Amino acid sequence: MRSHLDFPYHFDATGRTAATGAAEHIRDLIEQVLFTTPGERVMRPDFGAGLLALVFEPNSVTLAATTQFLVQSALQQHLSQLIAVQAVGVEAIDSALQVTVRYSVLRDASVQTASFLIPGGAA
Repeated sequence: MRSHLDFPYHFDATGRTAATGAAEHIRDLIEQVLFTTPGERVMRPDFGAGLLALVFEPNSVTLAATTQFLVQSALQQHLSQLIAVQAVGVEAIDSALQVTVRYSVLRDASVQTASFLIPGGAA
């Protein structure tokens, strides 16, 4: 089994750099794409979806639809060599957005689901 650095970077119980398996690594990559603001990474100014900027936007159905499009396109642009996005669901829950990504891992054709909660402004 190949191991990858766990995200966010931390140490395990033995004091070594924490590692993770392939499935968790891909979920970590999705999280990095979604929450990285474009322009934040040196030499990759187009990387990221910038979902953290949504914290300051009023929560609405329109914001959920925009977020769904943003997530779908960012994942296809940055992770299409690893995953095939099957569905992106965005649900407005009180003052937060719940983003659910259903994807298949190209390497082994397994289907996975990852959910992320994005705090938002008041509706």
